[in-house]
Amino acid sequence: MFRAASSASILLLATSLAAHAGGDPALGKHVFNRCIACHEAATDRDKVGPHLLGVVGRTAGSAESFLGHYSEGMKSAGAAGLVWDEANLAEYLKAPRLKVPGNKMMFAGLTNDEDIANVIAYLKADPKP
Repeated sequence: MFRAASSASILLLATSLAAHAGGDPALGKHVFNRCIACHEAATDRDKVGPHLLGVVGRTAGSAESFLGHYSEGMKSAGAAGLVWDEANLAEYLKAPRLKVPGNKMMFAGLTNDEDIANVIAYLKADPKP
């Protein structure tokens, strides 16, 4: 009996952690409002920063429309093989200057891991909520 209850508890915990790690695109859209002054995620229109449409899976510093505007730090990160997968995006969103030294982004980062997971879910969502 105890073994079955323990197994059920572990399964429930693993399921809730996986759901948390996946994030919520609708909540991510709300958090993304902090980014909207500089970035667009629903279209390929650049602003002060590059558009983020299709950023998940893209090499850093490689948005065709923004090539002439990337910092040397971002270009170097891309040349070194940095691809914006979920793990790299999470690190960057938490501490942009630590993840890509010398980048131009003035944003200090998101401190809440749930917000980060939600923003990534929003960036991945197609179509956007």
